[in-house]
Amino acid sequence: MIKEKGIVDFSLPGEEKRWEIVNDVVMGGISKSQLSITPDKTALFRGEVSLENFGGFASVRTYPQDYQLESYKGISIRIKGDGKRYRLRLRTDDKPDGIAYQALFNTKSGKWINVNLPFKDFIPVYRGRMVSGASPLEPSRIQRIGFMIADKQAGPFNLEISWIKAYSEEDL
Repeated sequence: MIKEKGIVDFSLPGEEKRWEIVNDVVMGGISKSQLSITPDKTALFRGEVSLENFGGFASVRTYPQDYQLESYKGISIRIKGDGKRYRLRLRTDDKPDGIAYQALFNTKSGKWINVNLPFKDFIPVYRGRMVSGASPLEPSRIQRIGFMIADKQAGPFNLEISWIKAYSEEDL
């Protein structure tokens, strides 16, 4: 039996206030992004990635909260993208910097797709580099969920998110 848990509901009033933007300006870059709620009650993460001033990423993430995902196997997202590759990033503490766990996913330009990302596939990273020797992701400790575009993908980007859920079955 498949068990799902809604994690983020963009139809709730004020949902966009639970998210913060973190772009490469923290290290001198000039990339820009924003998150807004559409009339269809989806989230639209969009902006422009610039490689100038050693930049090259844009991201958005939730403020810390306890998601209580210990009995789940992964995250499922429904997204409509622009054909670019993105990262789903999870953090296990409330600090603004430190190790994040990420999984990459591709989008299909202008098409809604469901993407299932098993927790076992998330790799620990710090400022874009893999961290060897870090402990595996512990779902019970997840406190932040975010999206990032990086990997020298300069130019405009557009990622629409319908929902974010946790699931208990590995093979959905």
